[in-house]
Amino acid sequence: MSDRSKAAQIRSTAEVVLSVSGVWKVFGASASAFRNRAPADRTAEALARDHLVGAVQDASFDIRRGEVFVIMGLSGSGKSTLLRCLTRLIEPTEGRIALHGQDILTLGEKALADLRRRKMGMVFQHFALLPNRSVVGNIAFPLEVQGMDRTRAEARARELVDLVGLTGREDRLPSQLSGGQQQRVGIARSLATDPEFWFLDEPFSALDPLIRTDLQDEVQRLQREQSRTAIFVTHDLDEAIRLADRIAIMEGGRIIQIGTPEELVTRPATDYVRRFVAKVPPARVIRVGSLMQAGPVAASGVSVRADETIAEIAAKIISNGPVTIAVTDRNGLLVGALDRQRALETLAVRA
Repeated sequence: MSDRSKAAQIRSTAEVVLSVSGVWKVFGASASAFRNRAPADRTAEALARDHLVGAVQDASFDIRRGEVFVIMGLSGSGKSTLLRCLTRLIEPTEGRIALHGQDILTLGEKALADLRRRKMGMVFQHFALLPNRSVVGNIAFPLEVQGMDRTRAEARARELVDLVGLTGREDRLPSQLSGGQQQRVGIARSLATDPEFWFLDEPFSALDPLIRTDLQDEVQRLQREQSRTAIFVTHDLDEAIRLADRIAIMEGGRIIQIGTPEELVTRPATDYVRRFVAKVPPARVIRVGSLMQAGPVAASGVSVRADETIAEIAAKIISNGPVTIAVTDRNGLLVGALDRQRALETLAVRA
């Protein structure tokens, strides 16, 4: 089993560490009176009539320890506003956001600032590096804000320089770095305090495709090596499928479906979701375990793992061999059989 799949199995039973319930963010002249509205006055029509914008509408979900939870949607869907509500960079109009059971909406400014410094790492599309500080200086900055002396802070920063692949560039200023390198500094800076929660808001959308792919690889590697709870915002479905344990799709301020990439592609809840995922080949997200017939099977020379996607085992499917392929679990034990023809049919569906 792949490292990612092993981790995903562990996360699926981990404790809930972030619980979001009934979160709204409403903009407009009468937004302050929103709490007093009856449910009938919270419809899209009622909001429009009263010149209110429901940027986030009744968002509710739980996130488990170590999970990569991706929020996605088209521009204006509310995904970035929701992420900022989770960190209280934007104050929600209503709702509850509980970290380990504590509603952070009840925290005062000092307690909230301390929570952000010690528990949250944030990466945004705009790098916001300090232009007069070197790579090491930028990464060390959050630690210095916490009160760590500069020598210790810079020692920690140099460890992170190596972690994100910037060795040899420690003393360069941001103006001397490429866009991808600057974003690596931003990633390292967000990890300097070893945060439990990692918030990333479209961090790669301004980068070239190849650099973007490299940094997606970097996020996956960092998540394998230093698993933390990550909330990642993107409008790119390919990016979401590649990184997510689960995806929340937003439309017009509302979350309309939450599920694994496989669930969204194979069981879309609405026509909007169906159109959203229409171009994703099912073989990219359907796993062997979903197609196999469970039970004892005769051993053969060909086997695949239940956690692998059909696309990942394409070569074994296409090559000549037995009608059925043995399927194993992460320990190499036989758990079922995959019908080659059924797998081929799945592989043949392009969209």
